Amino acid sequence: MKKIMIIAASLLFVSVTSARADHDRPIQFEQLPAAAQQFVNTYFSDQKVSFVKEERDFMEVSYEVMFTNSIKIEFTGSGEWKEVKCKYSTLPDGIVPEQIVSYVNANFPGVSIYAIDRGYREYEVDLTNGLELTFDNNYNIVDIDD
Repeated sequence: MKKIMIIAASLLFVSVTSARADHDRPIQFEQLPAAAQQFVNTYFSDQKVSFVKEERDFMEVSYEVMFTNSIKIEFTGSGEWKEVKCKYSTLPDGIVPEQIVSYVNANFPGVSIYAIDRGYREYEVDLTNGLELTFDNNYNIVDIDD
């Protein structure tokens, strides 16, 4: 009986935390962390913000900014960018680390970067020729995917 009570309590705990885990809510641009606001104002000041939302996933907070021209930026809870995706254009200069830009320019002339995703151990960039390149944190190429 004691085991059944422990299992039931565990299931209840998991269901309650799961129900609260995926909580997204719209917020005002001014409610973004200062670093995120500064990033948007630096690189996308000429773009119109469509919506901003705060995403709460279990123990993590993140933010998403979507522009009217389908540019999407994801930020960590502290306001550092995680992903920038320009669906119909290329990324502004200064977002992609120079080592990655140099590699792309040297190996894929005439090709541009339209998306970048920064993880804990790697950067992934999407090119206009359909390739996805993965770099480690030292900017060494580790994978090319088409």
